[in-house]
Amino acid sequence: MQTRISSPWRAWVQRRMLLGWEPTPELLGILLVYFVQGVIGLARLAVSFFLKDELGLSPAMVAALTGIAALPWMVKPLFGFIADGVPLWGYRRRSYLILSGILGAGAWSWLALWVHRPWQAVAAITLASLATAMGDVIADSLVVERVRGATQSQTGSLQSLCWGTSAVGGLVTAYLSGALLEHLGTRAVFGITAVFPLLVSAGAFWVQELPVTERRGFTAGMVSQVQQVWQAMNQRAILLPTMFLFLWQATPTSDTAFFFFITNELQFPPEFLGRVRLVTSVAALVGVWVFQRYLREVPIRRMLLWTTVLSSGLGLTNLLLVTHANRLLGIPDRWFSLGDSAILTVMGELGFMPVLVLAARLCPPGIEATLFALLMSVLNLAGGVAHELGALLTHLLGITETDFGRLWLLITLTNLSTLLPLPLLHWLPEHTASSTPGGNLPPAVVPDAVVLGDLAPGLHFEAVEVES
Repeated sequence: MQTRISSPWRAWVQRRMLLGWEPTPELLGILLVYFVQGVIGLARLAVSFFLKDELGLSPAMVAALTGIAALPWMVKPLFGFIADGVPLWGYRRRSYLILSGILGAGAWSWLALWVHRPWQAVAAITLASLATAMGDVIADSLVVERVRGATQSQTGSLQSLCWGTSAVGGLVTAYLSGALLEHLGTRAVFGITAVFPLLVSAGAFWVQELPVTERRGFTAGMVSQVQQVWQAMNQRAILLPTMFLFLWQATPTSDTAFFFFITNELQFPPEFLGRVRLVTSVAALVGVWVFQRYLREVPIRRMLLWTTVLSSGLGLTNLLLVTHANRLLGIPDRWFSLGDSAILTVMGELGFMPVLVLAARLCPPGIEATLFALLMSVLNLAGGVAHELGALLTHLLGITETDFGRLWLLITLTNLSTLLPLPLLHWLPEHTASSTPGGNLPPAVVPDAVVLGDLAPGLHFEAVEVES
């Protein structure tokens, strides 16, 4: 039962900070999961320097490790199957949140105290990734279960609140990720990071959940979930939007080549990269606020059309940095990079938030965690395809760690390629305004609440990011 607002302060918190949602302990527990997801970014730079300097791994080995660490995010539906169909200690949500927090704390502690070999690093980082992915799936399902039949305006508010909470977590640790690394070293940063997953375990006790009395067993639960997901995916109203989102996310990216350019050619140091993370974290919050304030009731087709076109055009501004034209304009490289990163992050938030709204609105009751995790895994798989296509283009254009002569062409091709899926926009629901919840979805798939995955800013990869 929700507690009534008893003071002007509580009313202000509900209206301003929680976007109208009642500040119940359960809501705070759910938001704590998203906050921790953002805070764990504290260790990103530390992981990169640990692999490169302390373990002496080559760029190819680091890339291979990153792919392994991403695997838990590729199989998120498996966590959904397990959570939806197989209760743990009598609970489907609370117990798995507790477990994810313990696993995450253990993985970062392992890195801080005992990892001395590459295979140990692979195991520890993958375990940390698995713990975060598990907590993400459970938080997603909790939100979906508790808000049924929401309008786009309501789901947009909840999306803004969850996504904004994650952005705040990233903002808190953005600059510290570089400063603490410089003053304390990698092991100390891993030790500090190990504390935060325990907050997820503690917040799990705020989740209001009745014990599950029905015991179907793992096999029966899995079979039931697979059958329901198969039936859902056979509906055009779910299949076509999923196919569009895959194609929209799978266009090639120049991220890796551009990272080598700014570190090898422009000599941006790690401390400055921490500043960039801080700026992009603030920009992410700005994007959330703009979406919440002005755009949450705009139909998804229109939102994706304009954000994709604008992002493609704005992405071409990197050509000024690559060709050093910004210097002719009197703009230093670092200032240009900060401003450009902020603008592109805002556009990324505006473009992806309606996608998450759409994904949640496609989830039918009973398989919320499973189907939403499947949709997020499709997006993660598409992100992997995008990076592989970008790597192929980078190789074909002859771009190396020292030769950036054709980087301008790579940036041009990758930005223009984002426009290719737009003729298929009609695969998305036509009407998703708050007055017509569900758009043209059939009654069987009237949307539930909105949830989000741990998708990185810039619309790519939901996995542990190793900045190398």
